[in-house]
Amino acid sequence: MANELVGGIKMNHRTLQLYNYHIWANKRVFEHIKELPQDIYYKKIQGVPLSVSEILVHIYNTDTLWLSVMSGDSFDEIMAVANQLSRETRAKSIEEIETMFLDISNRYKAFFDCQEDLDKAVSCEHPNFGRLETQLSELVQHVVNHGTYHRGNITTMLRRLGHPGVSTDYIFYLYEMNRE
Repeated sequence: MANELVGGIKMNHRTLQLYNYHIWANKRVFEHIKELPQDIYYKKIQGVPLSVSEILVHIYNTDTLWLSVMSGDSFDEIMAVANQLSRETRAKSIEEIETMFLDISNRYKAFFDCQEDLDKAVSCEHPNFGRLETQLSELVQHVVNHGTYHRGNITTMLRRLGHPGVSTDYIFYLYEMNRE
């Protein structure tokens, strides 16, 4: 299966592996949080501007917006999606946002299946930052890095609330995939 072609792309392409890690790590966070007391999900922590639920919504919204960028949507289209997401994701339960994460990961996989080259050149335009010429694989790397950063925030928050975090280090993903 490691060399199976999907949408003309080898399944072992590093970009797909990194995105699969992102899915794996998010799943581990959801499983862990659901084992903790329910109030943890919405609890505000002194000195931290967001709750665990708000961070998960932020990761989801950002994943969705970057898929729009990768799909070639205009800045105005992306901002319309951002405004819609802001309304739709507010105060979602952990089960609801977990389902939304599953949906966005399936949309990413469908997008990847339609790509012939994950290293293809792409450009995106932002009114404040200007035009960026990069590769599709680098945008996926950004999505993964963004998620990793915020999963770390969640671990810190859980520890401040007296609960253990969950390890989502990339190396543990590799070990788990090696056992399968």
